[in-house]
Amino acid sequence: MKNRLTIMSIAILLVGCGGEHQTEEIVKNLEYPTTEKGGDSTVYFGTTIYDPYHWLEDDLSPETGAWVKEQNGFTQEYIGQIGFRDKIKERFSALWDYEKVGEPFEKGGRTYYYKNDGLQDQYVIYRKVDGGEDEVFINPNDFSQDGTISLGDVSFSKDGNLVAYSISEGGSDWRKVIIMDAASKAILEDTLVDIKFSGISWKGNDGFYYSSYDKPKGSELSAKTDQHKLYYHQLGTKQTKDKLVYGGTDAQKRRYVGGTVTEDDRYLMISGANSTSGNELILVDLQDPKGRMVSITSDFESDAYVMENVGSKLYIATNLNAPNMRIVTVDASNPSSANWVDFIAETEDVLSPSTGAGFFFAHYMKDAVSQVLQYDYEGNLIGEVELPGIGTAGGFGGEKDAEVIYFSFSNYHTPSSIYSFDPKTRISSEYWSPEIAFDKEAYESTQVFYKSKDGTEIPMIITHKKGLVLDGTNPTILYGYGGFNISLTPSFSLYNAVWMEQGGVYAVPNLRGGGEYGKAWHDAGTQLKKQNVFDDFIAAAEYLIANNYTSSDKLAIKGGSNGGLLVGAVMTQRPDLMKVALPAVGVLDMLRYHTFTSGAGWAYDYGTSDQSEEMFKYLLGYSPVHNVKEGTAYPATMVTTGDHDDRVVPAHSFKFIAELQAKQSGSNPVLIRIETNGGHGAGTPVSKIIDAYADEMSFVLHNFGINDFRLAE
Repeated sequence: MKNRLTIMSIAILLVGCGGEHQTEEIVKNLEYPTTEKGGDSTVYFGTTIYDPYHWLEDDLSPETGAWVKEQNGFTQEYIGQIGFRDKIKERFSALWDYEKVGEPFEKGGRTYYYKNDGLQDQYVIYRKVDGGEDEVFINPNDFSQDGTISLGDVSFSKDGNLVAYSISEGGSDWRKVIIMDAASKAILEDTLVDIKFSGISWKGNDGFYYSSYDKPKGSELSAKTDQHKLYYHQLGTKQTKDKLVYGGTDAQKRRYVGGTVTEDDRYLMISGANSTSGNELILVDLQDPKGRMVSITSDFESDAYVMENVGSKLYIATNLNAPNMRIVTVDASNPSSANWVDFIAETEDVLSPSTGAGFFFAHYMKDAVSQVLQYDYEGNLIGEVELPGIGTAGGFGGEKDAEVIYFSFSNYHTPSSIYSFDPKTRISSEYWSPEIAFDKEAYESTQVFYKSKDGTEIPMIITHKKGLVLDGTNPTILYGYGGFNISLTPSFSLYNAVWMEQGGVYAVPNLRGGGEYGKAWHDAGTQLKKQNVFDDFIAAAEYLIANNYTSSDKLAIKGGSNGGLLVGAVMTQRPDLMKVALPAVGVLDMLRYHTFTSGAGWAYDYGTSDQSEEMFKYLLGYSPVHNVKEGTAYPATMVTTGDHDDRVVPAHSFKFIAELQAKQSGSNPVLIRIETNGGHGAGTPVSKIIDAYADEMSFVLHNFGINDFRLAE
């Protein structure tokens, strides 16, 4: 039986010059596609949990494929009836159509940079040619007709004459690696396949290190991948002959393994981890014929990586005994933590360091805003780098012999520009700025601090047009993440630009679980403290309403991945608080997330349902899939995912929307938009992004009762 829902949309039409209004009622019946229930169940610590939509986890089944097709058709039929949707797409296309350029970088005496002419699906790599026009080096738009094959990591050999680059098909995390002669752009050998969660790090000009898993049995998009391995590929040999370097034994079983060669080709640094927080660090002296592995750290309780070396002197960035990060030095002959000496000590602000042109750049977050200090290799403070304003700076990296380095700068209402910086004179100048039809001077950002449920102060940046009237009627998007030590810092988004052009407010709180205030802030939003994250987000919404920025009828909450979990949890805990919910590629089944692909590695943040009875009950208490209640009026919801998402598998979203459609009692629509041949987000073609943005924004505005869209003049 199809589930029936009656929606009444009120369109207010202006008639004549006298300003009189009349209303036109458009009544539509939504009959959601049928989602059959199965009889699957699992027993956790003596408690049986029914899983009626377990069958949707099988991404290879024709039944799941048919369900996806029917749900997409239903959603597009709904969106197609929103009259101003095409106007929104038109505005996105117009605003997006400007040249975008990345920071230049030097390799082998040549200068390379990324550029997008405007509406190209993928960025193109160019290089500068002396005495002539810059030439295309790699154009991912030629990889496929629909733009769904994207460029991933690009790594040059030490002399810059060879390049290895990875590609993703359909948004999958599985990669292929292609090796090319940089001068002639000729492909040199067979493509390497079945590579996942991997960098590419060259050893001289002879070969490189990469990481992968054994190909899983069953679906490569959903089957569990649990043992990561580091390989060395020697140029001119078959991939089947690649040397297994680390991860091939039970003693070396790690979920995430990576290898990086120092710039001078002296050391291989191996990082192994079982979760997204904490790692072991191993050193291999590449001049040692025995290839002995020396442990630097091995407790998995802290994070550490080697960021630089001068001969045998190592510079290590770590949060061991320094929750906000520090840099230490140690000799490679005896690199254990007992011998570490502070180089740049921990401060009250979180450190994210880089090196370039013979200097260290200490990038700090002060309440989620950038500050950058320059140091020499002896640890002497040279001075603070003057930034163009209050916002987020990125870059400040390069090779030791570079004479100039580059950085980017943006905030919520300032499109990203690129600046060159001479580290000796300490003078920066604008290298490139976008020519975009958006008046950044018409908007402003304000940082506020509000109290969460337990009294913790949470920062939030609110951005909108200048002169905004605080009358409680402003359409508002509240965006959050709150996890995995990831920090939300001010950055420009074309989606938000169009939103604010329409008078919208965009608010971003820095929730616990993120990295804005270091490891302690992260840990305060993990496992049995995860509810803190949801409480922080709920308190942000209540602040916006109490201070008359908006009301519950004009509030949308939005987040992706771990942020999708945030939205799913908050909308099921407080469905009265918002009008619209937008959970994207979300982790929504908290009892089973660790059974898919590399999900078990997220246990540091979440815990798992088989960890303990206490943890099982805690997860069950907020898991969005398990907390949709019969007879509850939920907000208008558009769940979004990709059918090739092999990081957060789409079954999470499938099961959640099935529960919502079966149990929704209110008049708000609950829909799912499934991007076919799309993944977790990275590498998505611009054309698909614009369509997705237009669908989502029209859904939000329509359900706010705003049935008009004003094109910018």
